[in-house]
Amino acid sequence: MRRFLGVAALLSLAVPTLFAATPPPASSGTVVIQFKDGHRQSFNLADITRIELPSELGGDIETGSANAIAPSRGRFLGKWVVGDGNGGDFTIRLEENGDAYRSIGDVHGKWAYVRGEAQITWDDGAQDAIRRAGTVFEKYAYSQGKQFTDRPDNVTHAHNTTPHPI
Repeated sequence: MRRFLGVAALLSLAVPTLFAATPPPASSGTVVIQFKDGHRQSFNLADITRIELPSELGGDIETGSANAIAPSRGRFLGKWVVGDGNGGDFTIRLEENGDAYRSIGDVHGKWAYVRGEAQITWDDGAQDAIRRAGTVFEKYAYSQGKQFTDRPDNVTHAHNTTPHPI
């Protein structure tokens, strides 16, 4: 009888794990995350709009976008050295609260993280966008009245001198 109870107790512990639901492998419409403890969880991509990763792992992923891996919002924070379109440089400082500062003319503005890029609207009406271009960043300048989807007035280099959130 003792032996029977021992086997029954062992089976009562083992049976639930045998029948535990394991998510199916990822298909084209799902993403599966495997956790450190070994369990897996599957998510339908139609239910996901954004996946945030540390910047060293590629930044954010916006599902449905042409550029699947975009830099995180935090990647844009800090002081940027950018071209002025005439061979010189100036700085742009982007702060966590959405404020932006431009060294040319000491101009204030507001910036927003939109579709993986920093879009800055200056108080004087001009606009700049900082975008990833392959492995580097570029600054796109737009004069007053233009949209971020218009042809830029110039495209220059952009380098974040403080590439981690400040």
